[in-house]
Amino acid sequence: MARMRIEPDDAPTARLSDGTTARVSPSGFVSGFELVVDGTPQSHVDLDDPTHLHFEYVARMGAVIDRLRMPGQPLTAVHLGAGALTLPRYVEATRPGSRQQVIELEPALWDLVRENLPLPRGASVRVRIGDARAGLSRLPAGLTGAVDLLISDVYSGAQTPAHLTTVEFYRDAARLLAPDGVLLVNVSDGPGLAFARRQVATIREVLPQVIVLAEVQVLKGRRFGNLVVAASRAPLPVEWLPRLMAAGPHPAKVAQGAEITEFTRGARPATDDDATPSPKPSASIFER
Repeated sequence: MARMRIEPDDAPTARLSDGTTARVSPSGFVSGFELVVDGTPQSHVDLDDPTHLHFEYVARMGAVIDRLRMPGQPLTAVHLGAGALTLPRYVEATRPGSRQQVIELEPALWDLVRENLPLPRGASVRVRIGDARAGLSRLPAGLTGAVDLLISDVYSGAQTPAHLTTVEFYRDAARLLAPDGVLLVNVSDGPGLAFARRQVATIREVLPQVIVLAEVQVLKGRRFGNLVVAASRAPLPVEWLPRLMAAGPHPAKVAQGAEITEFTRGARPATDDDATPSPKPSASIFER
């Protein structure tokens, strides 16, 4: 597919329901385009190469996806939060024939992405508009207990809404998973990792097999960043992940087993009664 030519000043935009603006513009560093919402980069897409996962946390999700079932085998996947559909495109490219459902809150954002970053022709990706949590109950009944991959990567601006961080939410989501299905969650947090520790404890309350993938300094709570939480009822495919994480571009780690127990020590699972949104990063973190 030919790469579109969009000058920064002419970048397509959309006004979202909360008054913020979404924009699709060329990436400043590599080939492809970025979806930026309220000044926060949300997604990177390379239309010429959908296997190019530029954001590091997305590449870590891709590393887990690559370990699911046999290489190239189609998956049944559900994505909570559309962004620019980076991972649905990746699954479609690496596992042709996959069936995918996406739930996105903002119709204007989906229209912006659909018009300016179109999906590959023939991709079996159904986008549904609505709240991610409410949308779980509106998915086809046949998906219950049949989903190989469930990704939760939902942000309002730079924060994950509180109602998508609770034991009750993860229980609803986990009902979709096949016995060996995997949940992937993007968690952002800063020094101390109080929110991330609580999120891992919350997810572990529902799905006992949990690993965390993150850049080393983020996992140590020394700077703000993204942690990928992978969880399942069944043992996770981790044999080659440490080597993949060490390959770069920045040193990363896979925490598992006793490390997860220590990571969550003293952390209380979040419930609908006491959950909070993820912490908002300083605007300077996104400065070029």
